[in-house]
Formats: sequence, structure tokens, C-alpha cells
Amino acid sequence: MKIKAVLFDLFDTLILIEGGEAFYTPSLKMLHESLVKNGLKISFEDFHKAYFRIRDKLYSESRESLEEPHFNIRISQTLQELGYELDAEDPVVKAATEAFSEKFMQYVRLDPDALQILEKLHGKFKLGLISNLAIPECVWKLLEKFDLKHFFNTIIISGEINRRKPSAEIFQRALKNLGVKASEALFVGDMPGLDVMGSKRVGMKAILIQRRPLNNRIETKPDKTIKRLIELLHIVKDC
Repeated sequence: MKIKAVLFDLFDTLILIEGGEAFYTPSLKMLHESLVKNGLKISFEDFHKAYFRIRDKLYSESRESLEEPHFNIRISQTLQELGYELDAEDPVVKAATEAFSEKFMQYVRLDPDALQILEKLHGKFKLGLISNLAIPECVWKLLEKFDLKHFFNTIIISGEINRRKPSAEIFQRALKNLGVKASEALFVGDMPGLDVMGSKRVGMKAILIQRRPLNNRIETKPDKTIKRLIELLHIVKDC
């Protein structure tokens, strides 16, 4: 069946995160500084320990549920463990999340092929974006920063809908928004267990952009593997 839509993952697909996890400690330090500025008396060491206990608990839960609670909830629960009864909507919590996000964005750059590939595909196919991130506001800021938003007919962010890849629901929502069948859509992403497995489970074709060495234990094989985004042009010609 002819392909009518091309959908993309965001991080390490269209935009690249420099240095892997190098952003994490600086971003947490900025978050902690925001809390201190707002009057909370917590050492970074105590906050760091409590944060990772809560984060790991939420990650463990999400592996089963495939839910994506907003990052504010993670901060709120961390602070509650430290004796501060602040909910996820508290301005102090929101400011802390924003501080983390602003530092994280300093570690992100646009893939050199991204604009060219989106310009070539735009108008010929319906385009969609599906991103796993617990801070949806950060995704919107990055799309504005790199002038990407206007290319997409639908944008789905896990933290906005409390559902993350590889959940079938997140892919099905995007397909419904685009008005196409799964068999008419192609998904491009860098994570075999999230992007490839999730999209193929609902009946889409999957293209893996290989950003790191692959092991031989990939459960679901992609339809094609590429090294650069620009290679997509040859693939969609045949679809």
C-alpha cells in the first residue's frame, strides 16, 4: 500500500543530545538552585539521592503501565519525601522543572539533515512527530527554537497525554490525527525497543536510524536501517 504519512521520533532522530547523559547533573544542579532561590533549605546531595529514588520508582512503574507522568510530579514527590508538601502545580515546582529544561536545551542541536529532509517531505506526505518526554513544554520550545513546528500535521508528546512509546495508544492517536491507516505510514526513530517495536506492533513500517552500535537481541527488526536522515529520500521513493 502506498505510504501517505511519515512520522518521526524527536530526540536523537531529528535533534541530537550532545554527550549522552552529560546534561543530567548540570540540569539537576540548575533545578536545585531554583529550589534554593525559592526558599527551600535542601542540600544538593540530599536532593540528588531523593530525586533518583523517586525517578527510579516512577521508571519502574512506567515500564509496566507505559504512562508518562509530567516531570512536575517527579519533583513534587521528591520534595514531599524531603518534607515539603508541594503539589505538581505549585509555582516552586514548575520553576524547578523549567530550570532543568533550560539547562537541558543547551545540550541539544539540530541534526544536519533534519531541515532538508523535512522540507523535501513536506507537502508530499503528511508528517507527524511522536516524542517521549516528561516535560512537553521543553519539546515545544525546541520546535520553536529550530523552526520545526510548521512541518508537522500532528505532534504528540508523551508528557501531555500520560502515555509513552512503545504504547500502541500513542501511535494510534497520531495516525487518527493524520487520517491515515497504519499500513499507510512510516515511522523513523533511533530506539529499537520504543520506535521500531511500538510502530510495527500497530502495523506501521519502521525505519531505524542507527545512532549507536546494535546488539543482536533486537526483538523487532526494522524494515530498513539508515545511518543518516538524508537516506530516507531513497526509501520513500520506493513507497
